[in-house]
Amino acid sequence: MPIDSENSADDRQHLAEALRGLRRASGLSGERLALRCNMSQTKISRIETGRALPTVIDVERILAALSVPGTVATEIIALARQANVDYASWRAYARMGLHRKQAELQALESSSGEVRHFLPAVPTGLLHIREYATETLSATVEGSSKRDVARAVQARMDRQAILDDTSRTFWFLMTEQAVRWRRANAEVMAAQCRHMAEVARKPQVHIGIVPQSVQVPAIPMNIFVVYDRRLVTVELFSGEVVLRDPQDVQFHRNLFDLFWSYSVTGERLTALLEELASEFMRQRD
Repeated sequence: MPIDSENSADDRQHLAEALRGLRRASGLSGERLALRCNMSQTKISRIETGRALPTVIDVERILAALSVPGTVATEIIALARQANVDYASWRAYARMGLHRKQAELQALESSSGEVRHFLPAVPTGLLHIREYATETLSATVEGSSKRDVARAVQARMDRQAILDDTSRTFWFLMTEQAVRWRRANAEVMAAQCRHMAEVARKPQVHIGIVPQSVQVPAIPMNIFVVYDRRLVTVELFSGEVVLRDPQDVQFHRNLFDLFWSYSVTGERLTALLEELASEFMRQRD
């Protein structure tokens, strides 16, 4: 995946070499270390050769088992946190073709049993109608890379077939502001609202909207997507950050649950989307 950057690969290799060196300096064999850490010897071997990326918790257990001094341990843990974070810019995705980004997302979705989308700014591509997708994928800011919009839009439309897969569960949580944001003309915005109301009727799809009138004890700062308990992607203006540390993933799951508890769902959701669609239609020029 493109999110596995060259710098990230270097960080992983440095982490593997550091852990292997510390283990050898301690005089412990891989088998002895595995016993102390309550891990398999195979896992230790894969970590030390860079074939498996250890979580921060894994590294903490290894360092404790090796009785690594505090200063050194702090440096290794910092390296582990860095290795568990990836970043890719939207410019890089545009250069290789935005349709390839859609293929990457499709692969992530196809390998996940549960996907949670937190959408404070805009509905996600899995919920887009074609006209809305065209608007959101078109470059509008100076400095944006050239892109094949038509190909990317078709790839996004093709991805949506996964919403009919009853073996998976999809959660989409939006703010009312995200739904109201005028990214397209009134007719498209109204159609987008009605489309989301229709998708919400699928038994494996759960959609919630946090109304603007509700007081929420948190601020919706970033778009993020949680794939099972494996990883979370966080969108920035310039690119995307991928977090794999279990603590980071759980933190974002907790955030999702908090905001979801203030959302409207079911019939109240449908009524809100129909109301917004009617409001958009009244705004036509």
